[in-house]
Amino acid sequence: MLSWKRIGRQRWVQVAAGTLAAEYMRFVFKTTRFVVDPPDGYAQIDASLPVIVTVWHGQHFLGPFMRRPGDRGKALMSRHRDAEINAIAAARLGVELIRGSGDHGNEFLRKGGLGAFGALLAALQAGDSVALSADVPKIARRVGLGIVMLARQSGRPIFPVALATSRRYVLNNWDKTTINLPFSRGAAVCGEPVHVPADVTDETLEQYRRQVEENLNAATARAYAIADDRGGDARRG
Repeated sequence: MLSWKRIGRQRWVQVAAGTLAAEYMRFVFKTTRFVVDPPDGYAQIDASLPVIVTVWHGQHFLGPFMRRPGDRGKALMSRHRDAEINAIAAARLGVELIRGSGDHGNEFLRKGGLGAFGALLAALQAGDSVALSADVPKIARRVGLGIVMLARQSGRPIFPVALATSRRYVLNNWDKTTINLPFSRGAAVCGEPVHVPADVTDETLEQYRRQVEENLNAATARAYAIADDRGGDARRG
């Protein structure tokens, strides 16, 4: 007898699920009133292109809709089989992918981390911005050193970005995956960028890692405050 896990690994099942996921998120975006904060967030990014955009894992599903016509960029996605549905959905939404992921243990090479780092660096050098989640795999809300090393090597700034909707369902898993629901208020927040100097030593990278973490947390809190209309300074869409 086939298990649900084995059925889920069938290619046709993954394609069907990825297609449905993409069209569902398209519907959510079209029925959501989004606010960009700060209002000149896109202008800030444009002035620094190409850039490294980072989000928290599980909070990224509406990311493809933040791209404007003509924006150049690629997104990093794990090549683990469990990420195939996400990869299919992202590709259907026009996202060009780099497959691979980092790791906080001894599986960096097996997971394609080294190759992915090289591909991300090459994309930045070619003038493409890149997007990736900041979390260390399976450790939510803790930024890994990989993204900071990428910024140091490439000379490009890290822009923390957070997306939130007023209507949502949060899963009880390691990254609190958030399923955005339609007919919401939405917020797309561009946080304070982090510039990592090329001459930073490995020993002092930690302070920049912490800065990315703090700025991404601040952007996330701001996004949810706007989406949930908390506080007098939350702008309406």
